[in-house]
Amino acid sequence: MNKTIGFIGQGWIGKNYADDFESRGFTVVRYSLEDPHIGNKDKIEHCDIVFIAVPTPTTKDGFDSSYVEAVLPLVGSKKTAVLKSTVLPGTTNALQEKFPDIFVLNSPEFLREANAAYDAAHPERNIIGIPVDNDDYREKAKEVLAVLAKAPYESILKAESAELVKYAGNTFLATKVVFANILADYAQALNVPYEEVAQALGSDPRIGLSHLQVMSASGHTQKVGRGAGGHCFIKDLEAFRRQYKDLTGDTRGSELLSTLIHKNNALLVASGKDLDLLTEVYGENYDVLS
Repeated sequence: MNKTIGFIGQGWIGKNYADDFESRGFTVVRYSLEDPHIGNKDKIEHCDIVFIAVPTPTTKDGFDSSYVEAVLPLVGSKKTAVLKSTVLPGTTNALQEKFPDIFVLNSPEFLREANAAYDAAHPERNIIGIPVDNDDYREKAKEVLAVLAKAPYESILKAESAELVKYAGNTFLATKVVFANILADYAQALNVPYEEVAQALGSDPRIGLSHLQVMSASGHTQKVGRGAGGHCFIKDLEAFRRQYKDLTGDTRGSELLSTLIHKNNALLVASGKDLDLLTEVYGENYDVLS
């Protein structure tokens, strides 16, 4: 059966996934608050699978999943909602309990902002997180995997595991960016060219060349600067730090994450990169972490 696929949110994530589904012949319904899709709100309930890609900001008040929660009532009874929005571990389970008449799954996106169209059509990983591990949810997860563009790695995990994979990836890569910047300053102090150090270091297959470039453009504004910027790294680093602190009580680990964020924010500020995104997360004082 040719399933009808719905998309709520047509930012760079929702749009590129919807474009990919259309290119592969699926019937697609797009709904967003902007023209020309704002009139499709009532059509979402008739979609078999609905991918949700709406903002999940981190602010001074913490992680905010209210935009996701606000659109879940649009999904038809017994239909499947797939969260592409990045949500903290535990969110999918909580939303499933709140909306028991639909199936709420999690499928983290791994799109690079500057290459989103290609990544949507050629995924390296398709991960589906299920809030309840039983035959019904696994069948729904398989249905979602069947309609996504094929990936060399595909897996069905606990929802919390899928959610953590997304945050772990962004935090790891942001850490790599910050380390590359520290390494570049070290190389400069030694009067050796960082570029040749980075090339040789990145040729180690355990490390790789990605995220070793020090001066880079943000996919958000194309502003060239230092530090891990863009729509994902800044907010997800802070959300990760807060939940880690709250759940583990690990003082040293929390201090390490705080120091990482302070260093990254300093790099962004010094180079004038993504200051608007920093303000969204921290307000005007980027040095204050609650």
